Amino acid sequence: MQKAKLTLDKDFTISEVDPRLFGGFVEHLGRHIYTGIYEPEHPTADEQGFRQDVIDLVKDLRMPVMRYPGGNFVSGYRWEDGVGAKDQRPARLDLAWGAKEPNTFGTNEFADWCKKVNSAPMLAVNLGTRGPEQAQELVEYCNHPGGTYWSDWRKSHGYANPHNVKLWCLGNEMDGPWQMGSKTAFEYGRIANEAAKLMKWTDPSIETVLCGSSGRGMRTFGKWEWESLHESYDNVDYLSLHTYYGNASDDTPSFLAQPDNMADFIRESVALSDAVGASKKSKKKIHMSFDEWNVWYQTPDQVDQDEKWSVGRHQLEQKYTMEDALVVGGMLITLLTHADRVKVGCIAQVVNVIGPVMTDPGGSAWKQSIYHPFEAAATYGQGTVLHSLIDAPTYDSKSRDKASVVMVASVLGEDSLTVFAVNRDPSGQPVELTGNLRGFENWSGVQHSVLINDDLKARNTADAPSRVAPQSAETLPTLDGANFTAILPPYSWNVIRFTL
Repeated sequence: MQKAKLTLDKDFTISEVDPRLFGGFVEHLGRHIYTGIYEPEHPTADEQGFRQDVIDLVKDLRMPVMRYPGGNFVSGYRWEDGVGAKDQRPARLDLAWGAKEPNTFGTNEFADWCKKVNSAPMLAVNLGTRGPEQAQELVEYCNHPGGTYWSDWRKSHGYANPHNVKLWCLGNEMDGPWQMGSKTAFEYGRIANEAAKLMKWTDPSIETVLCGSSGRGMRTFGKWEWESLHESYDNVDYLSLHTYYGNASDDTPSFLAQPDNMADFIRESVALSDAVGASKKSKKKIHMSFDEWNVWYQTPDQVDQDEKWSVGRHQLEQKYTMEDALVVGGMLITLLTHADRVKVGCIAQVVNVIGPVMTDPGGSAWKQSIYHPFEAAATYGQGTVLHSLIDAPTYDSKSRDKASVVMVASVLGEDSLTVFAVNRDPSGQPVELTGNLRGFENWSGVQHSVLINDDLKARNTADAPSRVAPQSAETLPTLDGANFTAILPPYSWNVIRFTL
């Protein structure tokens, strides 16, 4: 059995967790909206056509913020198409994903759905085929109380009160050649700055998110952040990061080590942002918005199903495994351990499209394997992140050298301490985790939940929705004053909670 040692000190903290770290992402893509969250003919549909079974599952994920409407989709989106009387809304070609967009679900429906899942909208504006003027108009439509053209137009649609959207994305992945209206860093920085300026003149209470490079592996990474931030630094509040990891080569050790690369991506993006601030002699700090992250490795048959230009095509419907859940757990740990600079996070996406929730049209909805680590982190990862000093064996892989066999994040709440841990030891052994908890006393109990399956390729389905699900550990951790000992089963996601 491998052994690892964790040292925590109550006074050695990283940061308070911003609740928005556990956000979601809804895009007009595949079946995310149509037969996902919106299906008027479904037996559970409410008066607005929203699937209640999906609402119940998303509510349990406790996502305080929800990004919308994209993603690649937003770079060609006319937001005016999706408001007003539904029988008068135009159908459009969605060039991003090769589908037909009926626009029967739009900004107002999304705002209503967010309320039902206890979330708040994080809207993206189109800076691909459109620009600052249309971005400002959308802010006015959503946030201005009334007495102007756009705010009164909202009122005429049945929304007397503003939506008060506080967080706004300035386009999406604008360095990507796959993006409609893609731009150079200078071009994007200029248009993003002007859009943010007009949007904040309309509502000074909002915050804006600048597009970072579309990924750490892009040729543009580094230079893109440097140039675009130089043009927009004073009018933006966050820099976006996007990353996806997959195991197409079926190399489990390399796959499980990928969250360490995510940590490097965060640190490098922070350094780039701070360098721009230093060059401008600015006291302002740009924080990170990791508003697209997940496991994603599509096979060709999953990408383009159903007829092109049809509504609600089966696209990007990743079938998540136990192995995938371990990587998602590692990514959540990475976000928590960088909570001092990462303030917003959005798992991409939420329903059907690379999402923790899956549905059958007209049928059931169920939790994918990755649902469980996210639910646990969003539920128990609220409070103050402590420095987790871990002494554990390491392993080398194609994606990473010297990856610790155990990943850990520790969060101190009002009356509890939660330790999240992933055992990713490639030898498939359990790990004995001993902990020294300095500054803690008067424990009243401990709980240990484990997500594990002997088959790393096991996944949940409509017929077997609980094949991969949390269970109580066979042996509870032992407590001895300020010390504890817990057994982390092979290839497992662990939630150990100490009640104070």
